[in-house]
Amino acid sequence: MAERLQKILANTGFGSRRELEGWIADGQIRINGREAKLGDRASLNDDLVVKGRFYRVVADDQRGARQVLAYHKPLGEVTTRDDPEGRRTVFDNLPRLSQGRWISVGRLDINTLGLLLLTNDGQLANALMHPSSQLEREYAVRVNGRVSPEILGNLREGVELEDGLAKFDRIREDGGEGANQWFRVTVKEGRNRVVRRLWESQELQVSRLIRTRYGSFNMPKFLGRGKVIALPSGDIDLLCKLAGVEQKPSDQLRVVAVHPRSKRRSKKRR
Repeated sequence: MAERLQKILANTGFGSRRELEGWIADGQIRINGREAKLGDRASLNDDLVVKGRFYRVVADDQRGARQVLAYHKPLGEVTTRDDPEGRRTVFDNLPRLSQGRWISVGRLDINTLGLLLLTNDGQLANALMHPSSQLEREYAVRVNGRVSPEILGNLREGVELEDGLAKFDRIREDGGEGANQWFRVTVKEGRNRVVRRLWESQELQVSRLIRTRYGSFNMPKFLGRGKVIALPSGDIDLLCKLAGVEQKPSDQLRVVAVHPRSKRRSKKRR
């Protein structure tokens, strides 16, 4: 049983497959004493060195090990693990994991608040973000300026942005008066700032942006800003189904940390 390196490390929660492919390309991963290359596979009991730390490939026999968190991101936090400007990050408020790390499912910019999903399963994170999943993201948007029927038509039919055509899959009025109107919009892609840029293409400014739903999961009304909850297994299973993730953690390979002195000196016999 052998699997691609980036898949095994994603199963453990090191990051998304795309991010891990970058680590491999940068020479930050070694397998059985040699520098890993893109396309390499690893098997049970193979030795890995990831960014200077030693690991061994094992079978994941922990059923139900896949976890997903829902976090209500407040304004002013960034969706990065380390911020060079010293700003608070969404990872500051999360529970600690005994193995692996939390991976954010997409990003919310510093001025956007609302629902952010995080998981310890890189395969699931990658599937939830991938354009092929076509998962809806719903937002509550407060817009400054007069929104005409013509503008709404443009946003439904599609607007050419600098990185291609974009549109709202659904848009409806949601209250407000005068120059401050609320709308509910949904998109099926995670392009950077796509909701804001769509409104800006119509010479309108977004004064408040809140993500309220990702795929099948709606942010609970009781979840206060800066608070986090663990999703129950039923919600996780539904997200996995929508994202096309069928493989269970118990069927996967993952890695565990080992002390340098205990690592195997020679590759196992075939």
